[in-house]
Amino acid sequence: MTPEKLRKLVDDHWPGNVVVSTAGLVAAGMEERVLTSAVRSGVLLRIRRGAYVRGAVWNGLKPWDRDKLLVWAHYESTGGVSLYSHVSAARLHDCQVWDAGRLVHVTTGYANSSTSSGPDVRTHRLPLADGDHVAWLLKDGRQIRVTSLERTVLDCARILPLEQAAIIGDHALQKGADLDQMCRLLAGSPIKRGASRAARMLETLDGRSESAGETRTRLLLRSFGMLNFVPQVPLRTRNGKFRADFADPERRIIVEFDGRGKYSDYRPTEEVLLAERSRESALIEAGWLVLRLDWDQLARPAELRRRLLAMIERSRRLAAISGPPPQ
Repeated sequence: MTPEKLRKLVDDHWPGNVVVSTAGLVAAGMEERVLTSAVRSGVLLRIRRGAYVRGAVWNGLKPWDRDKLLVWAHYESTGGVSLYSHVSAARLHDCQVWDAGRLVHVTTGYANSSTSSGPDVRTHRLPLADGDHVAWLLKDGRQIRVTSLERTVLDCARILPLEQAAIIGDHALQKGADLDQMCRLLAGSPIKRGASRAARMLETLDGRSESAGETRTRLLLRSFGMLNFVPQVPLRTRNGKFRADFADPERRIIVEFDGRGKYSDYRPTEEVLLAERSRESALIEAGWLVLRLDWDQLARPAELRRRLLAMIERSRRLAAISGPPPQ
């Protein structure tokens, strides 16, 4: 059978979910020989034993969307009996996750079973209190169990480096997570391992950061001791209102994170680029210095610090020459 015929046959028998188990495909009328041929031809991809996704769908996904599908593949292939936690729960809650690995995380209060272990799974044996997890009802009537948003942030903070954990935590705040509740949960938790790390992470969270790059930028500015940079500062220019990612109002310095590139879902149109240049020109005319950052520059903190210090010095010299700019 040609790949085209296989693809049509698979599409005709494909259930509604993006990831489907072997049992689900068989129940939908797909014969085992067709399933085997479809995998060999690349029409289907087996992303975990017993879990499949159509090749065209997988090839069109961003890396972070593929990582989320790996969690669903575990759910489909194990019958949905696990409680998903840590990074996997963050993905299911649609929090931004950066550089946190591809393992599927599950939490259990008992010894590992065949459904909670494997080379692609990290099992955590941790106590769970009432309210620490939720059960979501899926469209097909099944349920998936996930740690609550607040518990997820704390779990991630216990095992991840600060940057990765704060990215999840910042986005969780935007999605409605309660910082006070997280502090109470941590204070009353019987889990001592990673508690001090989680407490330090909670102190750094700021729901005003709108992307992983902005969180990383804020943490770098903090590590440099440059605490005068305020997130999401509204400014007026001759071209209208502008909201700076970070601004130091006293020194009149703006830091903008440019997320376009390998972690962005879009490419700017020429019209958008022209509008950005026009806004930046208006800001410069108003006496602001503007520094744009991208992902590669965030990976070179020493160089970034030197650039910022040079801009601060330039601001000082301009102020000495012309006096304080109008507010």
